[in-house]
Amino acid sequence: MSLAVVPCTDRAVWDGYVERFRGHPQQLWGWGETKAMHGWSVDRVVVTDDENILGCAQLLIRKLPLPFRALVYVPRGPMCSAENATAVLGQLAKHASSRHRGVALSIEPDWDAESPYEGAVAAAGFKPSGNTVLIPRTLILDLAKTDDELMADMSKSTRANIRKAMRSDVDFRKVQTAAELERVLGIYHETASRAGFGIHEDQYYRDIFANLGEGSPIIGAFDGDQLLAFVWLSRSGATAFELYGGVSAEGQKQRVNYGVKWAALRAMREDGCGRYDFNGLLNDGISDFKKQFAKHENMLMGTWEKPLSPLYPVYARAMPAARKGLQAARKGLQAARKALPAARSKGLPAARRLLKRVTRR
Repeated sequence: MSLAVVPCTDRAVWDGYVERFRGHPQQLWGWGETKAMHGWSVDRVVVTDDENILGCAQLLIRKLPLPFRALVYVPRGPMCSAENATAVLGQLAKHASSRHRGVALSIEPDWDAESPYEGAVAAAGFKPSGNTVLIPRTLILDLAKTDDELMADMSKSTRANIRKAMRSDVDFRKVQTAAELERVLGIYHETASRAGFGIHEDQYYRDIFANLGEGSPIIGAFDGDQLLAFVWLSRSGATAFELYGGVSAEGQKQRVNYGVKWAALRAMREDGCGRYDFNGLLNDGISDFKKQFAKHENMLMGTWEKPLSPLYPVYARAMPAARKGLQAARKGLQAARKALPAARSKGLPAARRLLKRVTRR
């Protein structure tokens, strides 16, 4: 059997492969387009034998400083059967090395831990890595269940909060316009400031909304024209995947964050998705809120890497420190942006100089 790696340059054909393999929404064409607009390049490839398509993957390539050259990363992929996983991954690794000169091929598959896939990945020469982007510990709900079955796994107080929200005058529906998207971003900034987590620049989120289209629904809780809360997802035919969420102070007071989460679950089921992934659980307040919606947790395989260069050991040691530096830079940028308006009003140029300095990092 002769194996080959073939590029795919047609959006409709590629997204058809994602549906065929019941792939994750982070493998959709539109997600790759967004990443390509923000520092990555994209390579979508299909692995074939003489007659059949064995699997496919959307590769994201990030240039690295010399001598490392590049990291090749597959978010929630590749897409293939467990039977073909070793062969597919072997071909992808060769392609990442020859075509992109990667220091490593990093994958974070949408596959369960301790499944037949794990042995296939190890057999292809991959090893577990701590350089994690997408958190493997998560909560995935089966959307084939009825409302009553889903609610049976929730706490009593969660069910009560959902029912109260759904009986209110709040309208739960999809965000439809650019103006509504700007209200979403306003609440997201408010939520990030309150909870203390970092976010991207606004244009990144606008690009997701434009590039994914119907593949990136936002469910909002509206009180008239006022947006109180939202859940932002990406979805393929198989999976709905939470990207972002936020609630205003007034929305918190009314507890509409319970109602909007429930509305998102039901909307994704109506759209034909089979599973709903809450996108990671940490030991924080946001995760505590997520865990109220079920009694179980799910564990995916996590991050696995295959070294493609003799410099990989150096890269593996340097990457965690570089990531911490990037996170510190983002926090500094956000702090500077907050300080700038006040500094302007007081006639102080220091914050402006700080903003320019951090932005150049």
